[in-house]
Formats: sequence, structure tokens, C-alpha cells
Amino acid sequence: MTKKNWVAKPAADEELFQSLKSQIQTGDILLKLIAQRNISSFSEARSYFMPSFDDLHSPFLMKDMDTAVEMVHQAILTDQKIVVYGDYDVDGTTAVALVYSFFHKIYPNILYYIPDRFTEGYGISTKGIDWSHENGASLIIALDCGIKSVGKVEHARELGIEFIICDHHTPGDTVPPAGAVLNPKREDCTYPYKELSGCGIGYKLISAYAEKYSIDWDPDEYLGLVAVSNAADIVHMTGENRILTYFGLKKINSNPRPGYKALMDLAGVKKNLTVNDLVFRIGPRINAAGRIASGNLAVQMLIEEDYETAVKLASEINKNNTDRQSVDSTITREAFEMIEKMNGTHQNRKTTVLFNKDWHKGVIGIVASRLIDKYYRPTILLTESNGMAVGSGRSVPGFNLYEAIKECDDLLEQWGGHQAAAGLSLSLDNIEKFSDKFEESVSRLITEDLLTPVLEYDMEIALDEVTPTFCRSIERFGPFGPESMKPVFVSRGLSNYYKPKIVGSNHLQLSIKSTGGKYYKGIAFGLGELYEEITKSPAFDLCYTIEPNEYKGEYMVSINIKDIKIIKN
Repeated sequence: MTKKNWVAKPAADEELFQSLKSQIQTGDILLKLIAQRNISSFSEARSYFMPSFDDLHSPFLMKDMDTAVEMVHQAILTDQKIVVYGDYDVDGTTAVALVYSFFHKIYPNILYYIPDRFTEGYGISTKGIDWSHENGASLIIALDCGIKSVGKVEHARELGIEFIICDHHTPGDTVPPAGAVLNPKREDCTYPYKELSGCGIGYKLISAYAEKYSIDWDPDEYLGLVAVSNAADIVHMTGENRILTYFGLKKINSNPRPGYKALMDLAGVKKNLTVNDLVFRIGPRINAAGRIASGNLAVQMLIEEDYETAVKLASEINKNNTDRQSVDSTITREAFEMIEKMNGTHQNRKTTVLFNKDWHKGVIGIVASRLIDKYYRPTILLTESNGMAVGSGRSVPGFNLYEAIKECDDLLEQWGGHQAAAGLSLSLDNIEKFSDKFEESVSRLITEDLLTPVLEYDMEIALDEVTPTFCRSIERFGPFGPESMKPVFVSRGLSNYYKPKIVGSNHLQLSIKSTGGKYYKGIAFGLGELYEEITKSPAFDLCYTIEPNEYKGEYMVSINIKDIKIIKN
């Protein structure tokens, strides 16, 4: 396990803290957390804790939105075939389900298409365009992909097919020649919020259409799809994403789509879902369809309106997820063994690049993340598909993987992504050259501090401060996600009041006694190797978050331990 540096976030500005104290009646710890989020007044706090649809921006502020809405409307008026096209991951499949469901209610001449991960790869494919042409389509609405598909869009136009691209990935040097390109990250787009997911941009498109043509619709109906997309794609949980996720969670927890309800039932979820549940329980199951079988299965489940049918589809997806977990474990073990056989040369590198022709293409991105957990360096795993090396990359926090891969562009056939993750393909003959060039690029661009994992915490408190009431107050800071994470605390001088246990695969369960004599249950996921050390130690410090937990109707607090520092005698 890589040792982590605990680093305190900047303390709340004292002047701001005192100003909030005069306006808001609550405890000092909560006020300091509010101030740390740069909330400077009661009205800002109200907007933060009580999100409102009124704070969403007009979709028509997005460049090309007027054109996109008009293109769809003309296609409907002239009875043209429309294809809704999306990537095979959670963001893509939820986006397709959202846009398809909305327009299918008012216009039947519409199809959807999800590319096959194994035969077509990521993004717009020639096969998908040709399929659309064969099925008589003249308009493709592409979601969560397409921003770098210049040649593919030109091919479609030669066949008489126009494109509306709805993407949130970083554009390349040339914007595709589509009829409309909706992407807030375009340099020439002045849309106020830049961090929407692909599904979020799809939501903006249907909102704009409904507004312009006075469609009678329920804006809440599709927000559960946006919430799952935002959570699984790990977009910033700020601004519009926070509002959309807040109301999306309410929708899922009060009246979920049949597909979501079926997945929740199969996953044994009996409580209100949080973003954490979407990330770790719902998202992986939806993703598993595209990783193991076909993303079409996920869309079928998400658009299904009959619960019994949705259960059958969800059961198949749940099996895909079980299969994915088995494959994931095997590849992770093999990757660790490959690194161990490098006889120490790996530890001198700033990157990890591994290739195995037999690895499952749909799982290597997950395994790359697991390798980062252990070795903490930008990581790319490659496998063979259709005579090419194809791979997934993951970055360490703070390092721009996109820029490092961009410097290797001359060795790549196709690639795309963003700061934290990327997909790529290259000739099998170029694997070693790419590995060396990627190592050189990262070594030059990365700083040593980014190669040491940092565990940021909001503030140090006495564990005795943690009560059920305090926990409920912390939950109100949600929905949580990047740029608005759940508060992390440090408490010191704690001890065991009962012998620790190893539970699950490698998790450490603690019985914690605070300095004030209160007792708490804590779980440290993946930290089982500390069992012997903490059993012998009389005292330790914890870095943790707090989680609500209900048992037999009683509201309790669980300590979710991020890291432990043993206090040496």
C-alpha cells in the first residue's frame, strides 16, 4: 500500500466565517465547512442547500443549440428517419435512453444505435454510419462522442446524413463539419457552465426543443438518467450538475424508472440512493452490459416501461456484472504478476504501460485504476483487438493524461479522452515505441509531488463531535462529487476498545474509542494489511468521512476510514 500524505485544505477565511456566523445559526464546524466552499452569504447558502431549477441556464446559450433544435424539428416535419447514437458506457447509454425516450413519445420514426466495444471501439464508427444509412436515416444525434470524428462526419455527409454532435470531451484542433456541435468546451462556445456530462448536454437539447415548440413534458422524468450519468462519469458536482443530480436523486428515490427499480431490487438496495450508490452499485452494472456483452442491453433496460420486462433485462445485466468482476480479478492478478517480474525496473519509471493480447478489452480501464491505487502513476493497459493494440488509460489526480498522450499522437491510430482518462488504439508494432515515448512525455510533464498520493482533509475535529445530528447535517452538503466532495475529517489519539477484524476480501473493521470516551464502529476498505500493526498499537489517528447507517430502524453513524496512522510508542 502506498503511503499517503495527509494535507489539510486551506482553513476557512476568518472574516467570511464571522460574517456567516452573523447570518446563519448553526455550529462552528458546519459554518467553517460552508465557508471553505466559498459560500459567502445566507442567500448563497440557501441556493447551495436548496437547489432550484430557476438556477439552470437557458439551453439556448449553448452555441449551435438553435440550429440543433431546428434540425430535429425539420426532420420531424418531413418524416425523416432519426438515429440516436451513443457510446457504450454509462454516460452514453443514459444519454441515448434520455434523448430517444423523449423524442419517441412525439415522433415514432426514430431508432437508436450503440457501437460494439469489441468490433467498433469508442466513438462514431463507419459501421454505425453505414447501418444508419441502410436503415434510411438522414439525421444522427450523437451523444457523449463525436467531437474528434471529423472524417466520420464527412463520410456521413457523403451518404446524405447530417450530424448533431452532443459531446463534453475536449475538442481537437478541428471541429467536425456537423450541422450542429453542442459542446460547452468549444473555444467559441460561451455557455456559462462547462462541466456537463454527455447525458447532461442531451438533457439540454430536449429542454430546448420542449421550450421552443411548447412540448408538454415533465422535466423531472429524465433527471434520474442525468444523475446516474453525472455520478458514473465523475463530472464536477458543481453548478448545473449539482442541481440536475440533486433532483435526479429525488426522482430515483421517489419514482424510479422501471429499469432502475429492477437494478435496485437485484442489488438489494432498500434505502434512499446517494451518489456513492450510483457510482458503486448502479453505474457498474449498467457499464457491465457494454463491457461484457452489448450496451444495447443497457439502453433497452433504461427505456423499458414495463417492470417485469425490465427485471428480465436487469437480471441479464446483473449477470454481466458478475462476469465482469471475475474477469476483473483475473486481469488484476496477472497485471500485478507482470510488474513483479520486471525485477525492480518498474519502480524507476513514472508510468505503467502493460500489454497482454488476451486481456478483456471491456475491463482493462478498471484494472488500470486498481494499478494506480497500488503504484500511483499514470497507467495504460493494452490488449489486442482486430489486429490492433487497444487500450485504456487512467491518470493520477492533478496530472493531465490527455496532454501526455497528445505528445504521442504520431504513434496512435485513434485516441480521445480528458485529463483523467483516455482510450487509444495503435499498431502492435508501435507498443514498445509508445511505451517509451509516453514514459518520456510523462517524466517531463509530471512533478514529483503528483507521484505521491495526497489525502486532503477539510479539518481536524474531536471524534466526540460526530453525532447522528451532525451526520444528518453533513449529508445536506450533498450530492457529493469532484469539486464538492464529502467532508473529510482527521481525529487523533484514538484507540481500540475491541480487537479489530478482517472482513470481506481485505477490509479492516475497527471498534474505536474516542478521547472523550465515546464508542464508534469504523470500516477501512482495502486496509487489511494494517491488522497486525493496529492490533498491537494502543493509539492511532484516523482520516475519515462519516456515513449514515440505519439498523433495525435506528439511525447510526459509521466511520468510513480513508487512512490510519499508527502512533508509535
